[in-house]
Amino acid sequence: MSQVTMDVSLEQVKSLVFQLPVKDLLELAYTIEERAETIAMMQLAESGFREWLEESEDIYDAPA
Repeated sequence: MSQVTMDVSLEQVKSLVFQLPVKDLLELAYTIEERAETIAMMQLAESGFREWLEESEDIYDAPA
């Protein structure tokens, strides 16, 4: 599937979003919040795995 990209400013997006009916605006706000929470959790998880890459933490490389 091909993607279409647009060069749109934040102000243009806001202008369009604020024209949405209330029901659609609330649904969009919920969807954005869910996405933001997912991204934040993924970033936190990534920081937890960095310690495994430290050479001093060789217990993870020990044979079983």
